[in-house]
Amino acid sequence: MTTTRLEPGSAAPDFTLVDQDDKAVTLKDLRGGRVILFFYPEAMTPGCTKEACDFRDSLAPLQAAGYTILGISRDAPEKLRRFRERDGLTYDLLSDPDHKVHEAYAVWGEKVNYGKTFMGVIRSTFVVDEEGRISDALYNVRATGHVARLRTLLGA
Repeated sequence: MTTTRLEPGSAAPDFTLVDQDDKAVTLKDLRGGRVILFFYPEAMTPGCTKEACDFRDSLAPLQAAGYTILGISRDAPEKLRRFRERDGLTYDLLSDPDHKVHEAYAVWGEKVNYGKTFMGVIRSTFVVDEEGRISDALYNVRATGHVARLRTLLGA
């Protein structure tokens, strides 16, 4: 398991995952454009829904600034499809059931909730530049307000 956090300037770990429609999405195929990857714990939970809807509501200015948005969770494609339809999400959601990509981005790790320690998803967002390098690595973000702060950071 990767425990070393990614830093700006490091190469974004490449991956191929399936989206909500069982279509393969490969990060390196998006080179030449900028990509926002956001890792979230579970589709259709309150915090994750808030974050996903904030990305949906900010999609036009982010796309106008040249960004492709991809959400990544451990959920199965069928659940991602239901989430996307239920909340009118207009970007792709990717399935990483064995959390290999989560580990590559150092977002799978120890969490504490109500005094219990467990392994889980550390809500995080990465901005990948046109050359496939990390330009921003935002670990342990809050669901509420995160997208607005990201837009300010990116000037979008």
